[in-house]
Amino acid sequence: MMATLKRLNLKPASLMAGLVVLLVMLLLAVAAPLLSLGHDPAMILPHERALSPGLAHPFGTDLLGRDLFARTLYGARVSLVVGLGVGLTATLAGTVVGLIAGYMRSLDGVLMRLVDGLMSIPPVLLAVALMAIVRGSLANVVLAITLAELPRVARLVRASVQTMRGRLYVQAAITSGASTPTILWRHILPNIAAPIVVQATFIGASAILLEAVLSFIGAGVPPTTPSWGNIMAEGRSLWQVKPHILFFPALFLSLTVLGVNLLGDGLRDRLDPRGGHR
Repeated sequence: MMATLKRLNLKPASLMAGLVVLLVMLLLAVAAPLLSLGHDPAMILPHERALSPGLAHPFGTDLLGRDLFARTLYGARVSLVVGLGVGLTATLAGTVVGLIAGYMRSLDGVLMRLVDGLMSIPPVLLAVALMAIVRGSLANVVLAITLAELPRVARLVRASVQTMRGRLYVQAAITSGASTPTILWRHILPNIAAPIVVQATFIGASAILLEAVLSFIGAGVPPTTPSWGNIMAEGRSLWQVKPHILFFPALFLSLTVLGVNLLGDGLRDRLDPRGGHR
């Protein structure tokens, strides 16, 4: 595995560090049934309520006697799915909106007013409002956070397209009679892909945090689904005497967000030669 990473020439160090952290989290999430020591994350054991970490329960148990190690591992699945799902969907949708708005001036005003309307609402409030309309599920959480994060990508792509539209090779393509989809796909999008990719990683990190906030306040995934947010919410009443209930999911959440941000920083330096030499 290390030999493969070396062949990829993963520099700077932040890119390697972020990738390693995310790979570890991904492996923990995928192998959760094997690593949870036979504990069911939904199994309620009243006689084992709020146990401190030990051999039987490495992370202890929560207020209902559920194993925190198993719940934390399964919670990684929710966070990674949300981060990846929102990162992809918000980036794709925002890129389409930004391309159209930046290149077609007739649609710019309408699309950007819609984007401005979304940006005027804080992402947390917008996501909470959307989740209040629909039932709590993982798919709806991804959709709600996608709508909250989409304007960031749309604004970035629109500004980049407007800059690229005046380049000589784009003007030459227009003069030669190339179609609009061809110009956008072959001449503009490849030249603005780097900042879009970097922005997608930061949106993924923001989505993971936002999902944890939604689950913490009860507006995210159902309580029956282990999530780092609802695990911390269930343990907040005893955080002074049983801090482990909050500590372990918070630690995994922090490490995952840190890994995504390090990956984004590394990609930015890798894809921007000028930034890499600063």
